Amino acid sequence: MSSLHLAILLPFVFVVIIPLLYKYTRAIHTGWIALSVPVALFVYFIQYFSIHEAVEPITVSFPWIPSIGIHFSLYLDSLSLLFALLITGIGSLVVLYSIFYLSKDRERLNFFYAYLMLFMGAMLGSVLSDNLMVLYSFWELTSVSSFLLIAYWYQRKRSRYGAQKAMYITMMGGFSMLLGFIILYVISGTFSIREIIAAGDSLTSHSLFIPAMFFILLGAFTKSAQFPFHIWLPDAMEAPTPISAYLHSATMVKAGVYLVARLTPIFGAQLEWSWTIIIVGIITLTMGSFNALKQYDLKALLAFSTISQLGLIMSLLGVGSLALNKGYAEHSLVFVGALVAGIFHLINHSVFKGSLFMMVGILDHETGTRDIRKLGGIIHLMPISFTLTMIGAFSMAGLPPFSGFISKEMFFISLIELTENTSSWAAIIPVIAWIASIFTFIYCMIIIFKSFTGTYHADRLERKPHEAPFGMLASPAILSLLAIALFFFPGLVVTSILEPTVKGMAPQVFAVHPDWHTHVTAWHGFSLELVMTIAIVIIGTFLYRRIEKWKGPVFELLPKRLNLFTLYDKSLITMEKTATSITKSYMTGSTTHYLSYIFGFLIVIVLATLFGTGAFRLDTSQDSPIEWYELMIGIATVIAAVFILFSTSRLMSIMGVGVVGFTVSLYFVIFRAPDLALTQLVVETISTTLFLLCFYFLPKMKANVESIRFKLSNAIIAIGVGLTLTLMGLSAYGYRLFEPIAEYFTNSYELAGAKNIVNSLLVDFRAFDTMLEIVVLFSAGIGIYTFIKLRYAGRNE
Repeated sequence: MSSLHLAILLPFVFVVIIPLLYKYTRAIHTGWIALSVPVALFVYFIQYFSIHEAVEPITVSFPWIPSIGIHFSLYLDSLSLLFALLITGIGSLVVLYSIFYLSKDRERLNFFYAYLMLFMGAMLGSVLSDNLMVLYSFWELTSVSSFLLIAYWYQRKRSRYGAQKAMYITMMGGFSMLLGFIILYVISGTFSIREIIAAGDSLTSHSLFIPAMFFILLGAFTKSAQFPFHIWLPDAMEAPTPISAYLHSATMVKAGVYLVARLTPIFGAQLEWSWTIIIVGIITLTMGSFNALKQYDLKALLAFSTISQLGLIMSLLGVGSLALNKGYAEHSLVFVGALVAGIFHLINHSVFKGSLFMMVGILDHETGTRDIRKLGGIIHLMPISFTLTMIGAFSMAGLPPFSGFISKEMFFISLIELTENTSSWAAIIPVIAWIASIFTFIYCMIIIFKSFTGTYHADRLERKPHEAPFGMLASPAILSLLAIALFFFPGLVVTSILEPTVKGMAPQVFAVHPDWHTHVTAWHGFSLELVMTIAIVIIGTFLYRRIEKWKGPVFELLPKRLNLFTLYDKSLITMEKTATSITKSYMTGSTTHYLSYIFGFLIVIVLATLFGTGAFRLDTSQDSPIEWYELMIGIATVIAAVFILFSTSRLMSIMGVGVVGFTVSLYFVIFRAPDLALTQLVVETISTTLFLLCFYFLPKMKANVESIRFKLSNAIIAIGVGLTLTLMGLSAYGYRLFEPIAEYFTNSYELAGAKNIVNSLLVDFRAFDTMLEIVVLFSAGIGIYTFIKLRYAGRNE
C-alpha cells in the first residue's frame, strides 16, 4: 500500500480514534486532536507542489475486485493535487476555526469531528481515484457524511429537512452517474479513467456514448448545485457554520466541478457536452445571483452566491471544452483560456467563500443573529471583522486589488471570445453574464454595508457585539491574505497548477501546440472587459443605493408558489400520499394476503416462463418403474397433508406436518441419500418439537368460519403452487443445460475431509453464506434484545 493510499485512509482511522479518545480527553477541545489530520495531510501533499514546475503524475494501485477490473487505483496530477490541497488546507483552517466556534461543553464534539473526518476522507478519495467504481464509492460516501454533518443539530426540524433534501438530490444524481460509469465500462472495457482517456476517439462512435455523457453530467450537476438541482444547497445552511464554510469553499459543491474537469478529455469534443454545461452554468449564475438579493439571512445569501459562482465556473469549463471539438480546431487556443479562467476562479472562490462563511459565523457568534435587518452600525465595534469581510466580498464582486478581479476579467474575455468564434446567437451569453455580475456586485455590497454600517440597534441583537477572539479570526485572515497575494502574484499557481491542469484537460490540443504557455496578470489594459467591469460598479452602486425602492416591486412580480423549492415540497407530499395509499391497499396486516401475493407471483412468473419460452420438457423414457412401497409412502404423505387441512387442533396439525416431513425423509433413504435423510430427520424432529412447545401455550382454535370464497381462493393458490413446482421439477429433470451439480462434489471428502456431504456444503463450500446467515440471526437477536430492554427501561422511567 502506497503513501497515497495511507493519506486517504488516515481520516477514516481517526473516525474511529476520535470517539474512543473523547471520554479521556474532555479537558481539551476535541478539535485539537482532529486538527492533526488535515495539517498532516496538507504537509504531505504540499511536498508535491512547486511554484516553478508541474507535479509529475503519480499512479499507484492495488487489487480490490480484480475479477471485474476494480482496483484501488489512485492518480495524482496537478488537478487532483489542487483539490487535495484545498480539501486539506481549508480543512485545517475550518477545524481551527471550529475549535473556537463550537463549545466543548455544549456540543457533541466526538460526533462532529468523526463526521468531518469521514467527509474529508471521502472527498480525498473522490478526487484521487482513477477507477470509476472507487470514485463512485467515495462520491456516495460524501453524500452520506454530508447528511450527517448537515443534520448535526438533529433536534432542529430544519436541520433534518435540509440533510434529507441534500441526500435525496445528490444521491439521485449519484445513481445516474453510476449508470453512466457502467455504460462507459461497457463501451471501453475498463473502469480506469486514464485508460478511457487513452482510448480517444474510438469510443465516441458508440451509440451509448452520448447517453453515458448525460447520465454523468446529471451526477455532476446535482452535486455542484446547478439549475434545477440547486435547491438543496440553501437548506444545507442548517449545518454549523464551520461545515457550511467547508462544504461551500473546498469540498462537496466542488466535486461536480472536479468531475467535469476530470472527464473533459473524454467528452469535451462533443458539442452536446460543451453547450449543455455552458447553458446550465449561465442559467445557474444568473438565477443564483438574482435570488441572493432577496435574502435577509447572511448564510442564505452566501448559499445563493455559491450557486451563482459555481455556475460561473461550470460555464467556463463548458466554453473551454470547445477547444477539443474538431470544428473549432483553429480557435482551440482561444478557448483554452476559458479553462485557465475556470480553474483560477475555482481557487479564488475557495479562498474568498471560505473566508466569508467564517466571517458570517463570527457575526452570528458575537451578535446572536445573521439577519441583516437587525445588524448594522457595528463597524466601530468589530473593525477587524469588517476588514476581513470587505476583502472577501470585494474579491467575490471582482474588484481590485483582490484575486477575484483577475478571474472575473478572464471570465468576460472568455465569453467575448465565445461570441466572436461561434454562432451569432451566443452573443446573448456575455450580456446575461454581465447582468448577473451586476447582481453579484449588489449582494456583495449588501454583505459589507448592511452588516457593518448604518444605524446601530442594540435592542435588536441578542448579544453586545465585540471583536471575535484571535483563534476565530486567524483562519479567515489567512484566506484574506491569500486573496490579496494571488492578485499581486498570480504566478504562484500558473506554472504549478493552471498550465499542467489545463494541459491535462485538453491533451489533444497540446499534442498540436506543445509550447503553449499562459500568462495571468492583474492588468489587461483598457479593453471591453474592463469597460464591462466599470459599468458594473457604476450601475451596481446606483441600484444598491436605491435597492429598497425597486427590490420589493421586482420580487413581487414573481409568483411565490411557482418555484422549484415549492415544487420539491409538493412533490414529496404527493409521492408520500400516493405511496401511502398504494401501500395501504396491499399491506392489510393479514399474513394470508401476503402469502397469496407471494405464491400468486410465483405461479404467474414460473408458468409464464415455462410455457412462454418453451422450456417445459417431460422425458419419461429413462424413468425407473414405481415400486409398491414407494407408492405407499406417497399415499401416506398425501393422507397426512389432507389431514392437516381438516384438523381442528393445532397439535394434531403439527403432528401431521411432522408425518409429511418424516415420510419425505424415507424417500431420501430409498433413493440412497442417507446424508439428506439424516439431516431431514434431525431438522424435522427439532422443528416439530419446537412447534409443539410454542403452540401448546396458545389458546384453542376457534371454529372455522371462513367464507367459501376465502377457502376457494386458498385452494386455488395451493393447487397452483403444487402444480407449478411439480411441473418445474419435471422440466428440470427432463431438460438439463448443464452437468448435474452433484458431480462437482464427488471428491468432497478429499477436498474438505467431511464424510457428510451436507455438512461439507454448509461448513466448507458455503462457508460465507452460512456465516452471513448466522450474522443475520445474531443481528436480529441483538435487535430484539435491545427493544425488550428499551421497553422495560421506559416502563421503569
